[in-house]
Amino acid sequence: MTEIDIQVASTDPDIPDDADFRRWVAAALDGRRDEAELSVRVVDEGEGRELNATYRGRDYATNVLSFPAELPEGVDLPMLGDLVICAPVVAREADEQGKPPIAHWAHMVVHGVLHLLGFDHIDEHEAETMEALEREILAGLGYADPYAVDPCAAGS
Repeated sequence: MTEIDIQVASTDPDIPDDADFRRWVAAALDGRRDEAELSVRVVDEGEGRELNATYRGRDYATNVLSFPAELPEGVDLPMLGDLVICAPVVAREADEQGKPPIAHWAHMVVHGVLHLLGFDHIDEHEAETMEALEREILAGLGYADPYAVDPCAAGS
């Protein structure tokens, strides 16, 4: 069973529905985790920038931040962690990359959940593994390869 707390702290008018978030999280967890509790918080640039500066030392808003749950040793709960997604950054990136906004939102959720599951992209091998999983999950959801370069969007 998966429990998802969805919090919207953004004024962006184009935030996906709760059902979309739940579907994307479920797809990322499918076959990787049977039980999970997590939160997805959608924010504007001010909160996104503050969190990125505080926890990563980077003074700008980023698309998605993942905060894996840090449970004390011996505590066996399905807590997975928290995702924070910055709505204006996701919208801007989708536009810059020539992607449908809903597809980019799906990618950010899947990417963030994979981070919560322990996947990373620090080195080339990890990046290849994580990106292959993202492609597979997103294809199963009906979305195009998020890493494909659109030659029409590249020059805009």
